[in-house]
Amino acid sequence: MDFTETSIPGAYRITVTQHSDRRGSFFEAWRFSELLQQVGQRFEIRQVNYSVSRKNTLRGIHGTTLPPGQSKLVTCVRGAAMDVAVDLRVGSPTFGKFDVTFQDATSGIGVYLTEGIGHAFLALTDDTCMSYLCGAEYVPGTMIDVAALDPALGIPWKLDGPPVMSDKDAAAPTLAEAAGSGLLPTYEQVLATTRSA
Repeated sequence: MDFTETSIPGAYRITVTQHSDRRGSFFEAWRFSELLQQVGQRFEIRQVNYSVSRKNTLRGIHGTTLPPGQSKLVTCVRGAAMDVAVDLRVGSPTFGKFDVTFQDATSGIGVYLTEGIGHAFLALTDDTCMSYLCGAEYVPGTMIDVAALDPALGIPWKLDGPPVMSDKDAAAPTLAEAAGSGLLPTYEQVLATTRSA
């Protein structure tokens, strides 16, 4: 497997090596020691989530306050998705920037996001299933929501008509509003947390 840091420090694209034969294929999606070596941060799974979405469903941008924070490794296990990482760390050199990874069930590509990186995706096919390996359990009241359609972010969503969104995501604040609320983590907070992890 190959770990490549995206244009956002703390967000990594994981590309796998597939082995195929007459039975089908096999690949190693990630390995604890490899991620630790590449990322420099321990990643222990505390919760596993799946979402299933119809085509043109837009989920996110979602993050978690610090504390508790929540790193995650996201992969598409069925269908296809345009996966987006957004830097939500106030004071970061890449604050408000995004990076796009196209994922599908056959590629095995994954995205690792450290604390302070927001996540969103657009389902490109019906019945798209995303897997989330989470480094912390969900704590009610700690989720951060930012508008995925915020024009200031300028994410080039490949929309096929109006997106299907939850009421919560549709009403999410812009990045500027979220930063003004004081809910977003600072770059220094995240660096201190990841150094001690």
